[in-house]
Amino acid sequence: MPVWDDLVGQEKVGEQLAAAARDADALVTAAATNAPLPEASKMTHAWLFTGPPGSGRSTAARAFAASLQCVSPDRALGGVPGCGFCDGCHTSLVGTHADVEIVRTDLLSIGVKETRDLVRRAQLSPAGGRWQVIVLEDADRLTEGAGNVLLKAVEEPAPRTVWLLCAPSIEDVLPTIRSRCRLLTLRTPPVEAVADILVRRDGIEPAVAAAAARATQGHIGRARRLATDPSARQRRAAVLKLPLRIDDIGGCLKAAQELIDTAAEDAKQLAEEVDVKETEELKAALGAAQGGRMPRGTAGVMKELEDRQKRRRTRTQRDSLDLALIDLTGFYRDVLALQLGSRLAIANVEAEDALERLARGSSPESTLRRIDAIAACRDALDRNVAPLLAVEAMTMALRAG
Repeated sequence: MPVWDDLVGQEKVGEQLAAAARDADALVTAAATNAPLPEASKMTHAWLFTGPPGSGRSTAARAFAASLQCVSPDRALGGVPGCGFCDGCHTSLVGTHADVEIVRTDLLSIGVKETRDLVRRAQLSPAGGRWQVIVLEDADRLTEGAGNVLLKAVEEPAPRTVWLLCAPSIEDVLPTIRSRCRLLTLRTPPVEAVADILVRRDGIEPAVAAAAARATQGHIGRARRLATDPSARQRRAAVLKLPLRIDDIGGCLKAAQELIDTAAEDAKQLAEEVDVKETEELKAALGAAQGGRMPRGTAGVMKELEDRQKRRRTRTQRDSLDLALIDLTGFYRDVLALQLGSRLAIANVEAEDALERLARGSSPESTLRRIDAIAACRDALDRNVAPLLAVEAMTMALRAG
């Protein structure tokens, strides 16, 4: 299956990347055979993939990286690079290719130290003779200092280095960086396309896939999780009941606390799965005896790991809470659609009774104010407001309407 099949509902972007991959392959071939270089190439050294969450930014970047490393013999017969089967494509997609560095963070930001390491990596010649590809999936999490470090590498790239940056929007990247990148904007995939890929690739029942795709409004990753994880469905169902439980101040405060507790529990579960394994592996690497004391001089390394794990738990909790707020926004969006008599498809069909009850008991203006309150809560969380205070303010605003 060609790597371009992973781009769900992104036909235009796929065509642009495939054309660039063909020109990139021609450049490699010309350099190896001393043939004349192509005159007008669609290939460039830096790309910026933008689009809403769930649109497949990192998927598109990975597919392009694989096509740049494709070594399929079909290329010589006019085939498009990116077959999906050759060693170059396979190792690029699974993250083991020597010349493809995939960078993602489970922390709140990417700092200067990590970015300098990437820049040093980008100056190396490709081991396989094709391209050195750096995929930065969270370019929007670069600190200002890290962005300035990256700018130098993007301004003066090595001859065979390609930067693939991913961010929700161009505003999330420094203007000096985005001005030196070729922009590709992805759209939210159609619900039907997401349901189809869940059925074909993940073997999910069509009815379950359709319900998950509709509930997440085309977010591929969330739809897959919702379709395969019963606990995710349970948490979402609990979130959708919140609008009916905030009739008084006590209900508002209790609902806010439950949202925070659920997010904290998600972070705790991830920590239990990952932190213990990481700690044991680091202890073994540092030479600690089984169940014994750590060697001298290793306390700083262990403290650094603990700090990183703490930051990861913080981000996990925020991400889980943000996901609940997105579901809540979708709920009120459905209420507004009913109030306005819109033909827009209802995403939360399973909560239709609650939607109709709220639609009859409030006005479109109050529903818009409630949606604004959720957006204000998400903005407050981004500015590091204490989560409980932000959510309590939101639930009180939802009650007021």
